[in-house]
Amino acid sequence: MSPKPGLIIPIDKPVGWSSFQVVNKLKWHIKHSFGLKKFKIGHAGTLDPLASGLLLVCVGSATKRIDELQAGIKDYSGTMVLGATTPCFDLEQAIDAYYPVDSIDADSIDTARQSFLGDIQQIPPVFSAVKVDGQRAYVSAREGVQADIAPKRVTIYSFDITAFRPAELPLSHTSSQSLTPSDSLPAPHASAPHLYRNPQGTVPEGLPQVDFRISCSKGTYIRSIARDFGQALHSGAFLSALRRERIGDYSVNQALAVDDIDTVITPDNPDYKPLADL
Repeated sequence: MSPKPGLIIPIDKPVGWSSFQVVNKLKWHIKHSFGLKKFKIGHAGTLDPLASGLLLVCVGSATKRIDELQAGIKDYSGTMVLGATTPCFDLEQAIDAYYPVDSIDADSIDTARQSFLGDIQQIPPVFSAVKVDGQRAYVSAREGVQADIAPKRVTIYSFDITAFRPAELPLSHTSSQSLTPSDSLPAPHASAPHLYRNPQGTVPEGLPQVDFRISCSKGTYIRSIARDFGQALHSGAFLSALRRERIGDYSVNQALAVDDIDTVITPDNPDYKPLADL
């Protein structure tokens, strides 16, 4: 008896969708379109809801390759906002503090960038799926308890700054440490149970921003890169946009849009014929 086939389906995950939601949509569609009752399905590397880009969904025997795929080098592009922080290092929560940006310029940014190249020790975000004492760190964070997360070694193969937009606000706005966000900004929601679903933060106009491209090893948290980049500049930073462009040999240019799943993944499409034999 020949082994059942499998398939790796690259999906371009949109902002606002969780990786779990993408897998569930595919599972439901394949089940009903191909008349299947039970089959294995999973993804090779979570993307945060506010990130977009390549998500590899493995179906059937391809699920045996998840660990192999997760180990692949990953390429990302994104934007960091400088001079402020959020508790989760991205826009899932509102700004909780402002920091000086007076000394931030192209030279200091390049010096900070170079300090991240090679093997580095990184502490994952408290709002992450890392397990601490058997519990996901984000579960503790939602309950207002900060888990003690151990640092881990990751590798940054390349880190390029593709654009730098200097501050436009008056220096008086950004020259003091840890200012309370103004009344015009959303209040922090440190323990709100709905976090990781609905964006709470906004990007104030005028803060400096950098666009970047980064190539890194398995397990690298780009949100932690943003936090540490701000600290390297003696300021603060958070991630305002992130897109995963590559995992190993797979590119987001090969990926299928979520909106096209229903019309493209069909029994009549020869590219998806293996699904009929699961």
